[in-house]
Amino acid sequence: MSRAAAALLAACALAACGPTTSAPPQPAAPPGSGRIYPMAPPTPEFIQAPNVPTLPGFSSAVKIGQTIYLAGQVPLDSTGLLVGEGDRVAQLKRALGNATAIVRFARGVPADIVKLTIYCVGCTRDDFDAMRTAASGIFPIGEGAALTMIGVAALPEPDMLVAVDGVAVLRGTIPDRTRDPAAAPH
Repeated sequence: MSRAAAALLAACALAACGPTTSAPPQPAAPPGSGRIYPMAPPTPEFIQAPNVPTLPGFSSAVKIGQTIYLAGQVPLDSTGLLVGEGDRVAQLKRALGNATAIVRFARGVPADIVKLTIYCVGCTRDDFDAMRTAASGIFPIGEGAALTMIGVAALPEPDMLVAVDGVAVLRGTIPDRTRDPAAAPH
């Protein structure tokens, strides 16, 4: 390589490194953001599913992007009457029915529930086993949500024995009926 070509190559390499004067520092992205251009978070959507009782002034759920945060669901029917008095499993099925109705209203399926918490008044180990078995019925085999079961001292009404809350992540804008046990042909 000629001396002139080497000098030209060195000049181009230095020019590619940027200016030799010090530029003011650029603000760094927040640690862990992984984003070069910050974006506004999605706007929360407050969900009130029909026929699911709610507390006045509160939502049944809040949807942010494709994530649904389910409020505590209790064993009340669409008229506000307690279902399954004295029967924990019947109350759990009603509370789960309310939770899945909200997920369906938000265009999901029950299998989109990824975190489920069951609150139970005065439960024994056998009660927890029976409720865990009943709760697993809303999910396809092998796709059950992360489950937490908690014994509590009381719920909003004296005869309520069970309540549930959870988080659902929608896997698309159109519900995947192949993951919906209720949609399976009988």
